[in-house]
Formats: sequence, C-alpha cells, structure tokens
Amino acid sequence: MADDPSVHQLDEPKRRVDGALSLTFGVSAQGRTYLREQSHRPPLQVVRAFRQPDGGVLTHLHNVSGGILGGDRLTQEFTVDAGANVQLTTTSATRIYRAREGDAEALQTTRIQVGADGLLEYLPDTTIPFAGARYRQETTIDLAQDAGLFWWETLASGRAAQGEIFAYESVVLRAVIRANGREIAAEHLRLEPARTPLTSPVRLGVYRYFTTFYACRIGVLPQQLRQLETDLNAIAEERTTLGADVWGVSTLPAHGVCIRGMSVRGLRIAADLYAFWDCARRALYGTGAVAPRKIN
Repeated sequence: MADDPSVHQLDEPKRRVDGALSLTFGVSAQGRTYLREQSHRPPLQVVRAFRQPDGGVLTHLHNVSGGILGGDRLTQEFTVDAGANVQLTTTSATRIYRAREGDAEALQTTRIQVGADGLLEYLPDTTIPFAGARYRQETTIDLAQDAGLFWWETLASGRAAQGEIFAYESVVLRAVIRANGREIAAEHLRLEPARTPLTSPVRLGVYRYFTTFYACRIGVLPQQLRQLETDLNAIAEERTTLGADVWGVSTLPAHGVCIRGMSVRGLRIAADLYAFWDCARRALYGTGAVAPRKIN
C-alpha cells in the first residue's frame, strides 16, 4: 500500500511549504500561443506546454508533493496575453491532507488575467478534502474586452472508499470574476460539516460532489446569452435525475453563464461537465470542446 502523507504528518514535524507558480502565455509572430515566461517554487511546477491543433497550448499543473498539507501556502499566477489561447488542467485530483493540531489552514491563492481576445480554459480535476483537513482557496480572475473563460471547480465529500464522508474540518472557497474591471460574479462558500451537517436535505442531502462552471466571453450580446442559457438548461433537464444528479443554469449580470450541479457519482459529474462545456464553446466560439490529454 502506498504511503499516505496524511498519516505521517501526525507523527513527524513539518515545516510550512510556500509554493509558487507563475505562467505567462504569449502569441508568436506566426499566431501560435506559447509559454512565454515561467517561474516556480516547489512543490508547484508545470509539465511543458503542448501545442494544440488550433494554435493554442495545453499545460498540466503539478504539485510534486502529492497534495496540500496543513499550513501550506500556495500561490498561482496565470497571465494570458491578448489573443493567446490556453488550456490549463491538473495531472490528477487535488488532495487536501489532514491538518495537525496547531497547523494553520492550508491556503491556495490563484490570480488570473486574460488579455483582450484571449481565451483561458481552466479545467482542474476534483478537489478531495481528507478527514481533518482545513483548506481555503481564493481565486481572482480579470478578463479584458473579448476575452473568454471556461472554468470549473468540483469538490468531493472526501475519500468515500475509506469511509470519509464530509469528515473534513473546513473548506472555504472564495472567487471573484471581473470583466473590464467590473465584477460579474462573486462566491464565498464556507463548509464546516461538524457545525452544519452537509447531509441535511436543505444542503447537499444524498449528493457527494458539487461543481460550479463558468462560461464567459466579454462583449457577447444579451440575446446570445439568453439563447445559451436556454440550450444549457435543456441539457440540465436531460441530465437531471433526482437522487443521482441535479443541474441548474443561470445567466450572469453580463458576459456569461453559471452552471451548478450536484451528483452522487464523480465520474458522472465529469461527463456532464463536458456536455455543458461543449455546448457553451460552440455557442461562444463556434467550435466544440476538446478534452485535455492526461499524462502520468
């Protein structure tokens, strides 16, 4: 059986990790996107940028420590220059390990800027908080005129195979999306299962995964958004089965839509997200979604 860092950290002293990753994507004279600048401080790093057939690049984000431990401070900064086309994903699920007594909550801060007519598809794998985990995630995204964003976040209830269902101490998710400096979406979610049981019917009930997906293009006309909302709601109705999967869609004040879902099964939620992504990408960009290649 592989070593589990969540066990070892209970017995061994641990120094706080301050990891950092900064990526800037530019556009070459030939019109192809490339990774123009990068810097990193362990445990964060990237696998090289892979060229995409449409001229964009795919980059895998990697935490070489295998997960996030109590007290860790991780900072990510992604800049997409004007006209660049970038797809970011992770190499695997993000594991949030148990915090020792006295550890501060783990914190991951992500700051993103997408230039005019740039496109970022930020598609991380599921976040899995282990029993006893304390985790805060703060994300800020700034989009310029004609910039696009497809971004989802999925949170699991824990390690179901080990019987860890909502056994983490706390998870805080904060996010802000701005278009041309104006806020179009904001979230502040605090989950503390011991204080407010998430299995309550007024919260998650029987569902073990929930996700939020934003699809935006700055400058898109209101009538296009209304049609997109109608099309996405048709998919939501088709893929909703009470007690298994539930989906809903709404437009933002401007420039995009928000899709939310809950599911009993992680694999099903991933397949449904792809269907929403493909529909939104065709509506906003005229081409379908291309799932990122995964690597070992």
